[in-house]
Amino acid sequence: MYSSKKIFITGHTGFKGSWLTYALYKEGAIIKGYSLAPETNPSLYSLIEGVLDIESVIDDINDSSKLENEIVDFQPDFIFHLAAQPLVRKSYQEPLNTFSTNVIGTANILNALRKLEKPCSIILITTDKVYENKEWHYPYRETDRLGGYDPYSASKACSELVINSYIQSFFNPSKFDLHKKSIVSVRAGNVIGGGDWSADRLIPDIAKSINENRAIIIRNPNSIRPWQHVLEPIFGYLQLGILLSNNPIKYGGSWNFGPANSDNLPVINIAKQAIKIWGKGSIDFQINSNAPHEAGLLKLDISKAINEMKWQPKMNTSMAIQRAISWYKSFYEGTFSAVELLEADINYYKSLI
Repeated sequence: MYSSKKIFITGHTGFKGSWLTYALYKEGAIIKGYSLAPETNPSLYSLIEGVLDIESVIDDINDSSKLENEIVDFQPDFIFHLAAQPLVRKSYQEPLNTFSTNVIGTANILNALRKLEKPCSIILITTDKVYENKEWHYPYRETDRLGGYDPYSASKACSELVINSYIQSFFNPSKFDLHKKSIVSVRAGNVIGGGDWSADRLIPDIAKSINENRAIIIRNPNSIRPWQHVLEPIFGYLQLGILLSNNPIKYGGSWNFGPANSDNLPVINIAKQAIKIWGKGSIDFQINSNAPHEAGLLKLDISKAINEMKWQPKMNTSMAIQRAISWYKSFYEGTFSAVELLEADINYYKSLI
């Protein structure tokens, strides 16, 4: 479906963006990426950039005129919007940048679509943290109330309101024949996988600590998240894009992508499994009661994707941890390159479909 299609990807230099870009490039898509330069060293995009034959625009999504020109000039068939300030703890340090990038950046994408005079399917990636989190065991559905305690979560909830406003005001499904734009927001759980070197992320911190023979620092050992391998939502986005292109009215709206509820595990379990997989490592608890607030419990209801898209997770959390930790171990030991490790994981995931 994506072969020879024109795909515009924002945030293509980020962790998830790099995986999505590589997967689509391997399928023969014509890609233009729009993103800031990679912010980590190493970065997954820098490691795979040499094998990608794509157009890469390094610029800020807050530059509305530049973004609009790039989208209109490219005339995309699909847009995947991943550009964001994605870190909860960083959002406390840079709240204005977080709101600007995540809210206004999304509005800039949607506003540019008003100048795009061709059919286009748009997949806007937000987060599982858009829901008003009551810290209960009930998994959140797409129709549940939006909210956000920290600036990151609140900014993503705000972006959902922006998305809904633009859909109702300018891209209403009842007038699809006039505008030819089909738009969805997708909300994924905590993704893990090789190639993420962002600060204050559990799996990258575990991998770096073990590799450097340091104790793994655990801040919130009992926090529970919907952990999933990065390829789960990536292939969910791709499947949704195809369905959206074929039936834009039926598959509009919002969609959750996450693991089965039985796979929501506490942080301490993840760390212990990682140590077992790597073959070494230790844990040091540093619990700070004055640390910025982070949710302790979050679950997603994925029944809509299962029932209406026929999508379902292919890896349980233990498999996801195994693939992720093995990726880092192989990379740090120099056994395989980042490109080879991406290829291996994508081929493995395809074998499960």
